[in-house]
Amino acid sequence: MTDMFVSLGTWNWLIFGFVLMALEVLAPGIFLFWLGLAALLVGLVSFTVAMSWQIQLVMFAIFAVAAVPVWRRLARPKPDASASPFLNKRTEALLGREFTLEKPIIDGSGTVRIGDTVWRVSGPDTPAGTRVKVVQVDGANLTVAAAQ
Repeated sequence: MTDMFVSLGTWNWLIFGFVLMALEVLAPGIFLFWLGLAALLVGLVSFTVAMSWQIQLVMFAIFAVAAVPVWRRLARPKPDASASPFLNKRTEALLGREFTLEKPIIDGSGTVRIGDTVWRVSGPDTPAGTRVKVVQVDGANLTVAAAQ
């Protein structure tokens, strides 16, 4: 087994790197690309500096571990909050809008249909069919007041 590691030379690292990158093309998942890049870097460094196989393996491990944060930083685009300000904030998008009560508000609780969803509302007692305005949101509960 040790003989196999001793024989790891520059060309073996380069071939290993290209094989990993080719596997990335066949089974995309991004990680094989970065491992292949780490292997290519070890091969390129070992072209210039004579190293033992143990140092080459440690270098490969260091390059592979360092590639993960680099990949995460490069691969994730920065979110543009102005493009969709209410993304994952569905209830905040309802503030200030007016709707018709589906069920009356009795003892401070009723419902309103918004699109295909029935929302629980709270507010002063109001009969069904009345237009109400959303004045506050708390999780999935909407607080409403009479629309003017």
